[in-house]
Amino acid sequence: PSRWLSALVTAQKILKDIDQIEFVTFTAKDVVRHPVVAKIITAYEKSGN
Repeated sequence: PSRWLSALVTAQKILKDIDQIEFVTFTAKDVVRHPVVAKIITAYEKSGN
């Protein structure tokens, strides 16, 4: 549920200053293998999560 903070978001905040760690955010435009994955990403983007 959106009222809970994602563990990944927490990890990004904690680990952001470690040079050897990088987080990459993908969008629907990055998906090239399967159309259903692009649809899933688009659905999440529209929901605001």
